[in-house]
Amino acid sequence: MRETLFLLADLWMIFAGYFYGWKFIRRYGNYLLGLEWMVVATSGTNFLLWSLLGAKSDSVLYDVAYFFDAFSRSIGITLILIMGLMKVTHRYKPSLGVDVAVFGVATVAGLFLRQFHGADLHTGGIAFWIAVFYVVANLLTAVFLGYFAKRLWKAGEERLAIWTGLVTAAGTTIALIYDFFPLPFDDADRTIFYTAALATWGTQGFVYFRAYRALHDHNAALDANPVRTTGTLA
Repeated sequence: MRETLFLLADLWMIFAGYFYGWKFIRRYGNYLLGLEWMVVATSGTNFLLWSLLGAKSDSVLYDVAYFFDAFSRSIGITLILIMGLMKVTHRYKPSLGVDVAVFGVATVAGLFLRQFHGADLHTGGIAFWIAVFYVVANLLTAVFLGYFAKRLWKAGEERLAIWTGLVTAAGTTIALIYDFFPLPFDDADRTIFYTAALATWGTQGFVYFRAYRALHDHNAALDANPVRTTGTLA
């Protein structure tokens, strides 16, 4: 039963990543969010293959999995997420050069940071501080997402604002548990944790897309009605 739930959670994240990532690109031209969503989906695909092929630690898929993990935890679902959402919160339009540069930085970060996965965090070495960095990056991103939820609420999207807050809180909980608070009732493979994590990350992809769409449509409505815009600003 645990394995089935794990597979379903992974498939959900893969679907959400590819489906909504493509929508970000095709519908809104947002390559930051679209490509990052697809990175998450590719990570889930790799993780699924690794699990189905025996989950061996000497597999190349194992190393690839922790590259993607470091990629998204350091820069992807932190800086790239914020920059992508700023398109609807601040009408920010990054250049192609900025898009390429930030993904380049994320790639370098992923290649460098993946080597510290599995190191003993209790020795106080660099692995501990990298784990702290991941949590701090998540918390700072959560602050921005709180602002994002506030913008949704002001736009009349109360339900989406609540869902954004809930999935963000769930994501931060996963980030805290990941390295510092392992579940005492979990098995050696951390099946329960990874099931919860994959389900949460997939749901974040789904909710953040719908929230982005709502703010995009709200902005478009204001742009189409200058009188209403003036009244709102007043």
